[in-house]
Amino acid sequence: MENLGLTQNIDFWRGKNVLVTGHTGFKGSWLALCLQHLGSNVVGYSKLAPTEINHYSLIGLENNIHSVIDDIRNLEHLKQVILDYKPEIVFHLAAQSLVRPSYFDPIETYSTNILGTVNLFEAIRATNITKVIINVTSDKCYENKEWIWGYRENEPMGGTDPYSSSKGCVELITRCYQQSYFTHQIFLASARAGNVIGGGDWAEERLVPDIIRAFISKQSVAIRNPYSVRPWQHVLDPLSGYLKLAQALYEKGDKFVGGWNFGPKNNEAKNVTYIVEKLANLWGQSAKWKIQPDEKNLKETNFLRLDCSKAKTELGWQAKWDLNTALAKTVEWYKAYSLGQSMYEHSLKQINEYMNVEKL
Repeated sequence: MENLGLTQNIDFWRGKNVLVTGHTGFKGSWLALCLQHLGSNVVGYSKLAPTEINHYSLIGLENNIHSVIDDIRNLEHLKQVILDYKPEIVFHLAAQSLVRPSYFDPIETYSTNILGTVNLFEAIRATNITKVIINVTSDKCYENKEWIWGYRENEPMGGTDPYSSSKGCVELITRCYQQSYFTHQIFLASARAGNVIGGGDWAEERLVPDIIRAFISKQSVAIRNPYSVRPWQHVLDPLSGYLKLAQALYEKGDKFVGGWNFGPKNNEAKNVTYIVEKLANLWGQSAKWKIQPDEKNLKETNFLRLDCSKAKTELGWQAKWDLNTALAKTVEWYKAYSLGQSMYEHSLKQINEYMNVEKL
């Protein structure tokens, strides 16, 4: 059986110079660890981790890669880092990544997500070293019409909250640079993933971290939007898609530029109640939760699903861990943390487990 995901990339990634922006964040730290495990020369560029407890620090990532701590909006420093480390491939994950905080500080959200992306593209354009860029945006970039079917890559961009609209803008900027500047020498694609879960996420105002924090402290977790449906997936699933896309761009160029969805199968999109009940059962008797309407009445989409047939057909990618496995691996990681285990070793263990899953 063909092995998908990370495994076929080992020879390709060994020795490659790779820049990961946002490497101190949840997804960025997992991606940087995967790349380091695959033998790449990894440099990270990001502000300090956004939470006191974080995956980046728990796995000691600063000891395993070159870590540059600065703001993505510092254009001159960004240029110098590219000149110094000469990345052939860039993964752009540095962003303000949460819907609810975007309501309270829209300037920070727009300037980081939009101007930060422009800065990166300009730094790459000025240095003329990089060959491939994967700009990681969000499934929330689409104009959400609460459809029951999945959004395809050619659907209109949109967003009614500051975070979602900023990601829609970033997609338009990505298309502009891809068609106006990055032609035939620099290959640029955007990657749009659904709600990502997994060990090491400690963000405030995000469902799974809020649930886990309550379970660890033996408190009852308040659920704001119990019937909202999202395409939940383990963090290693979209990361494997980003790696496959980057390799395709590096080897075949123009054929793979543009937007790509990376999400679970359609029947894996579940509502919040399903998620909290499964997590509570996996955690054990001390887990408690309750429904508590949002007092701030901040609008969030109720139904969102991605159509990932393009990635499956053209990249040979599909999610390898179903939702129940993703939830089990998430709880397993946090329980290991609560027992004081090495989170570097445990994270590598889960990466290796993922790599060894056969295509169904």
